[in-house]
Amino acid sequence: MAKKAVATLQEGKTDGRAYTKVIRMVKSPKTGAYIFDEQMVRNEEVKDFFKN
Repeated sequence: MAKKAVATLQEGKTDGRAYTKVIRMVKSPKTGAYIFDEQMVRNEEVKDFFKN
């Protein structure tokens, strides 16, 4: 019974799955060291994030 109740609670929550955490290494113009650019992006926009 408990598993069934948990499954019904998760059916309506799909907003969290619509986003992906993406991490890109970017070279800093000041120091020349690499920094990490982390963002939460919608699944449809992941390819556009890495193009820029």
